[in-house]
Amino acid sequence: MPEGPEIRRAADNLEAAIQGKPLTSVWFAFPALQPYQAGLIGQHVVRVQTCGKALLTHFSGGLVLYSHNQLYGVWRVVKAGEEPQTTRSLRVRLETADAAVLLYSASDIEMLDADGVAAHAFLQRVGPDVLDISLTADDVKARLLSPRFCRRQFSGLLLDQAFLAGLGNYLRVEILWLAELAPRHKAVELTEPQLDALAAACLSIPRLSYQTRGQADENKHHGALFRFEVFHRAGKKCRRCGATIEKTTLSSRPFYWCPGCQK
Repeated sequence: MPEGPEIRRAADNLEAAIQGKPLTSVWFAFPALQPYQAGLIGQHVVRVQTCGKALLTHFSGGLVLYSHNQLYGVWRVVKAGEEPQTTRSLRVRLETADAAVLLYSASDIEMLDADGVAAHAFLQRVGPDVLDISLTADDVKARLLSPRFCRRQFSGLLLDQAFLAGLGNYLRVEILWLAELAPRHKAVELTEPQLDALAAACLSIPRLSYQTRGQADENKHHGALFRFEVFHRAGKKCRRCGATIEKTTLSSRPFYWCPGCQK
């Protein structure tokens, strides 16, 4: 399933295609959304905001299209008038004079006004987006130590969108490796340096993955380009300590770690 960096790159692609350009055609599959079609013609997309794995497409008239891809939804960018051959079900089409963005297969789609955004159940539930540049390591540390999260094992906490929106399985695995922590630990058990390392890793790993588009380069040191240090590397040697990376299942998801340096 795509995680925060992949969702943000999808939003970037949508913005690059249609942001600021008058909409010439708008189409929604769901009857509840169809009354908005005519009113959006001539408006433009101001921005595409990410909230974890949800997208908020802001229109110049003040309305916001909420969409969550869940397991099967996917956005595509095509030329204006182009209709790709696919077995997927088209849900949304927003078109300008030269490009169109298409949302396929998603079922969680709503049109919201400002009050609707403020009251939306999912948006109220999720934590701050891990790729929000205003989010700091001190903010993350405060969340780790909060009564709500401080006694949660990291194996589950780092998948909980209420903690930090946009984290997912491969990010969970790589964050804990970088911070040299085992998944069973909780924030209340950590030393101050461990808390600082974990808070920093919660931001640096997703942001590096986003910035480098997940590219791997074995000739680069970690930090220059994002590469998996433990994810999908079971049976291989840890590049930090040389121990053999292991795999198990935690919170119903595959988990990879180094027993040599994740204590």
